[in-house]
Amino acid sequence: MEFHRSERLSAAGLPFSESVRVGDVLYLSGQLGNLPGRKELVPGGIEAEAHQTMRNIEYVLKKHGLALGDVFKCTVMLADMAEWEAFNKIYATYFKPDRLPARSAFGTTGLALGARVEVECWAHFAKPQA
Repeated sequence: MEFHRSERLSAAGLPFSESVRVGDVLYLSGQLGNLPGRKELVPGGIEAEAHQTMRNIEYVLKKHGLALGDVFKCTVMLADMAEWEAFNKIYATYFKPDRLPARSAFGTTGLALGARVEVECWAHFAKPQA
C-alpha cells in the first residue's frame, strides 16, 4: 500500500491521506468544495461546491496520472437530499455518458466545514503497479 499525503492537506492540517493506492486501484478520500489547501468552502451553495468538489477530485487524479475516465466508483454524501437533482446535473457533466461510474448517494446530518456535498472515488490504473 502507498499512502499519499499532499501539500494541500498538510497546509490545512488535516489528519488523513489524500489517497491510498492498493495494487491498481487508487482510493481517494472524500473531497469537499473547499478552496485548495484551505478549510474554506467556495461561496455559492450546492452548485459552486459541486463544481469545486469535482475539480478537487480531478486534481488528485491528475497527480497520479489518472483522469475522471479512470473512476469506476463514487460515493456521494449530501447535507440535504433535496439537493440531489441539482448535484446530479453538475456531476454528470464531468463524465462521458457511456463512462458513468457506479455510484451510491446518501443524505447526512452534517459534513465537514458545513459542506453541502462530499464525494469519494475509486479509480483504476490501466497498468498494474510495478
